Amino acid sequence: MTHTGRHFLQIPGPTNTPDRVLRAMAAPTLDHRGPDFAELAADVLDGIRPVFGTTRPVVIYPSSGTGAWEAALVNTLNPGDRVLCFETGHFATLWQEMARSLGLDVRLIPGDWRHGVDPQRVADELSADTERAIKAVLVVHNETSTGVTSRVAEVRQAIDSTGHPALLLVDTISSLGSIDYRHDEWGVDVTVGGSQKGLMLPPGLGFNAVSEKALAASEKATLSRSFWDWRPILAANEKGAFPYTPATHLLYGLREALLMLQEEGLPNVFARHQRHAEATRLAVRGWGLEVLCADEREHSGSLTGVIVPGDHDADKIRAVILDQYNMSLGAGLGKLAGRVFRIGHLGDFNDLMLAGTLAGVQMGLSVAGVPIDPSGINAALQRLQRP
Repeated sequence: MTHTGRHFLQIPGPTNTPDRVLRAMAAPTLDHRGPDFAELAADVLDGIRPVFGTTRPVVIYPSSGTGAWEAALVNTLNPGDRVLCFETGHFATLWQEMARSLGLDVRLIPGDWRHGVDPQRVADELSADTERAIKAVLVVHNETSTGVTSRVAEVRQAIDSTGHPALLLVDTISSLGSIDYRHDEWGVDVTVGGSQKGLMLPPGLGFNAVSEKALAASEKATLSRSFWDWRPILAANEKGAFPYTPATHLLYGLREALLMLQEEGLPNVFARHQRHAEATRLAVRGWGLEVLCADEREHSGSLTGVIVPGDHDADKIRAVILDQYNMSLGAGLGKLAGRVFRIGHLGDFNDLMLAGTLAGVQMGLSVAGVPIDPSGINAALQRLQRP
């Protein structure tokens, strides 16, 4: 089908890149060893810290979030170290698989993909580890495959309650710049981020926010590392440079995206995402469908996972919506394939965009033959009429 008008990209990342960011990236190539680049580097290296909630260094890689995962592991751990992981969804599963492939001893706590990390289970596992064999706890803050947000502050409290020295490594790839996050206050040791979601950029930048404890661990870590090694990067950053050719145009875009977040104010950004998430859940429940996240404390501000009735295929519904209404929704991943679709509501997004998104979903569900209440969208629209 030939479509007119804009395409609605409502997957939970990569997100729509704002015109301001695109224009900022449409700049001449500059000398990445010269003074103009040093100024750009200083702007982004300083400007990214508040988004992570840290006053400490943030390492920026020309990579995907997967690369930033690996960097977090190889800079802090040794071959054979035990790490505690939680099966909260597809991406948590992939991270623990990476840890295994790097020669780490993974202790994986199974999950139902509808709940986040259980802080009490963290405390139980660490209390039982009397030999202090567990060297790190890996947590995905916002599981992109499910729309479930783990309570990182409570996980930190659970670790502290046991007196265990394990590092806390947290993936914020789909929460950074969208959901309240506090690297320093919550005592996180390495926070992993990516550019293509709440930061409103194309894919291509990965981030590690690094605590003093993690930096000390990196001095003794013996997992193989070269490109991912924090030490030469941090040393070069002090001079406004990188030890390799950086992604200069993405850094131009990052500077503009950080300015946009600063202008709106991070508390307002987080509140906007939570408001849009609430409106989306109202629509889903109004249609008579079920939200995948099963704990009211853990609903994501970035995306909402929707369970389709058992006799329908979520991927066929997504195909109808794409064909009829030119809108892309997120697929169910892993064991959720065909059972779930995901509505992204993060990044450069406003009330009318959400209203259009929900209208497209409602029409698509009807065309696909899913029995829904056609007044379902009304509760969401009423929510959007309130601040």
